[in-house]
Amino acid sequence: MKDYQEKFIRLALNAEALIFGDFTLKSGRNSPYFFNAAKMLNTKFLADLSECYTKTLQDLNVSFDSIYGPAYKGIFLASIIGASIGKSDLDIPVSFNRKEEKDHGEGGDIIGQLPSGNVLIIDDVISAGTAARESIEKIKSIGANPKIMLVGLDRQEKGSSNISAKAELENDFGLTVSSIVNLDLLISFVSDDSNFKEFKTDLEEYRNNWGA
Repeated sequence: MKDYQEKFIRLALNAEALIFGDFTLKSGRNSPYFFNAAKMLNTKFLADLSECYTKTLQDLNVSFDSIYGPAYKGIFLASIIGASIGKSDLDIPVSFNRKEEKDHGEGGDIIGQLPSGNVLIIDDVISAGTAARESIEKIKSIGANPKIMLVGLDRQEKGSSNISAKAELENDFGLTVSSIVNLDLLISFVSDDSNFKEFKTDLEEYRNNWGA
């Protein structure tokens, strides 16, 4: 595990963005853990959160022309990452979408310059891949190329088939899907930390039931 990956997990725990318990997900699956990046919307956490994303991007060594953050978590994530990348003097537009299309003013459902060229999609988590699919389709519909999607946490769950949501998206759209951490790393983390070791069995059982 790289330093920034452990940093991301500890940051999420400190912010209570990552919690353990018994949760029902949007997919209807019962999960022993829950991740909500909005809990890190605090001046104590944002700089470190941005650093974890940007260091992952550096390791991926990819180029892109636009940054897109899907509503709602992707809005603040794309913004803080864009601000961090901007320190290197790169000139890359950042945009995000509305849930409902606006019929006055600038109109449409995209705020900011329309994504163009190769697009980096930034979001918080990938589970079944439904929300990610919507973002990819939106970008393709305006003539841009969704090249890479980066999320904080990949739950490594099955999508609509027996392969992972990540693999389904990559197979269906030809983009790269990556994450700062995934469920395997989370299990490795709790296994090595006595404060969280009690959650290891539940996480492993969840992976056995829903992992791909």
